[in-house]
Amino acid sequence: MMTYLAPYKDMQRLVAQAYHQQDLAALESLDGFDPELANAVMEEAAKFAAGVLAPLNSVGDVQGCRFQDGHGQQGKVITPDGWQEAYQQFAASGWIGLALPEKFGGQGLPKYIAQPVNEMWLSANLAFVMFQALAQGGSEILLNFASDAIQNRYLPNIVSGGWTVAMALTEPNAGSDLGALNTKAILQSDGTYKIKGQKIYITYGEHDLTDNIVHLVLARTPDAPAGSRGISLFIVPKYRVTDNGALGEYNDIRCTGIEHKMGLHGSPTCSISYGDQDNCIGELVGELNQGLMAMFVLMNEARLSCGLQGVALGELGYQRALAYAHERTQGTNKQGEKVAIVEHADVKRMLLDMRSETFALRALGYQIAAQIDATEAADHSSKNSQSKKDRVALLTPIFKAFATERANVMAGQVVQVFGGMGFVEETGVAQIMRDARVTTIYEGTTGIQARDLMFRKVRGDQGKAITELLAEMAQHIRPFESDAMLAPMAKEALQVLAAVEAVLSSRLLSDDSDIESLHAVSVPFLEAMGVLCCMWQLCSTLSYQQAQDSHDVSYEQNIKAMVAFYGAYRLPSAMAALKVVENAGLGLSEYEF
Repeated sequence: MMTYLAPYKDMQRLVAQAYHQQDLAALESLDGFDPELANAVMEEAAKFAAGVLAPLNSVGDVQGCRFQDGHGQQGKVITPDGWQEAYQQFAASGWIGLALPEKFGGQGLPKYIAQPVNEMWLSANLAFVMFQALAQGGSEILLNFASDAIQNRYLPNIVSGGWTVAMALTEPNAGSDLGALNTKAILQSDGTYKIKGQKIYITYGEHDLTDNIVHLVLARTPDAPAGSRGISLFIVPKYRVTDNGALGEYNDIRCTGIEHKMGLHGSPTCSISYGDQDNCIGELVGELNQGLMAMFVLMNEARLSCGLQGVALGELGYQRALAYAHERTQGTNKQGEKVAIVEHADVKRMLLDMRSETFALRALGYQIAAQIDATEAADHSSKNSQSKKDRVALLTPIFKAFATERANVMAGQVVQVFGGMGFVEETGVAQIMRDARVTTIYEGTTGIQARDLMFRKVRGDQGKAITELLAEMAQHIRPFESDAMLAPMAKEALQVLAAVEAVLSSRLLSDDSDIESLHAVSVPFLEAMGVLCCMWQLCSTLSYQQAQDSHDVSYEQNIKAMVAFYGAYRLPSAMAALKVVENAGLGLSEYEF
């Protein structure tokens, strides 16, 4: 079975590029957190990913998780063979707290260093490391909204990996519409709340990896306002936590079953019942009726992680397809000699499509992480800080949705490269396709991300952030108008940028536009922006590499080839998507479903 090796050279260079382009060296709080440190961390992470996590990937896929009904008591989830040992190594090595505060036992590294490390985990064994984003996002919530007492009782164990975090949002009759949830929280005389309700699709909501699981539960009090304005957030541990942080009694949280899924078999997706015996106790996190504000911190963290999952699966698929294309002999060349399929032009097309898109999306993800670091370390009252926040907010839905949608396309290309062998389980590439499918669904579907982009991020500020982004894209593309090989790409890219500006004026920002029609074209618009973001990052990377003192001629040549390829093969799809946006809504209102 083929394994995974971190693309260390790409990661090293893109991390350094993000560090310099976002001017992180100028931030006093990031003193010492330079690319040299990043390289050392990535080197150790690459060993762990290849040596410990990757060998368990197919084990988790084949075995999956097993559920043991507790018959009215605690239902138990048994993880695949090797999961417990790998988790203990993962936690003991300090990987869970990589980007969490030293005050609570973390390493306190910036996100731009954590980003490539997280990508390695996700490529090596996505199902295993689903808990990582939950620990990171859950800790961010507690750091921003919880009282000092709650932080001191919970964070040391979460950061160390002694306990895991579960995010309990979805209910059987309330999926993406969180305002419809019914889980109740009843205030008690001691200031705690009794929690009662049902939640579904809870990743790692129950497992055998740790002694305790900390559930972050959205619920409403009896007198709460209707809809999303009445949602509060509660911390609800599987075992209660005493004032000194020790484990107390069982907290009436029961796993009632796990889902039998298309993919991610090694990650338990649980149905959870809170308060069957009317004895489930939670504590309020933040203010009453402000739960969504806190949960959005975790959701944004999860969406960026989810976009990175798309990158990671694209990389894993590319590595496997490339290796197979070199091994598989089929057909002949012009001289009549039998050749490996990597010599065939159409196979080269599929491989370079995967390679260029994964590379570009990785660059985009690393830039977003560095921008978050710059925002968190900067003067929050400054205009530049707000601009960076707006840029991160604009890019997040694009990155999440486009990276995961393209991961699904790339998974199909991997199977295509393998041919008939890709359709059988023994090669392992079918797992990539199955695992990738849910990434476009959880943490907000592609449609939800597209609506967020269209209505909150573009119309919300009347196009200010996206106009600034388009201008920066043009700055990175224009220099290549004078390059003989890349001039066609530059010309078309600038035409696409002009088309975006035109559609902003005529459709997206117009007061006369029909809102329902804009909903219907929000996904095509996001697709166009995704392609443009990839083109932008490829051009930016080529410019950065060309400006370095010590040139790696071969590496630079390959990046230039990717720029040319992406401009020829993928950039035209952006213009086509914008044409769809111009024709917003045609036929939809006339057709009877």
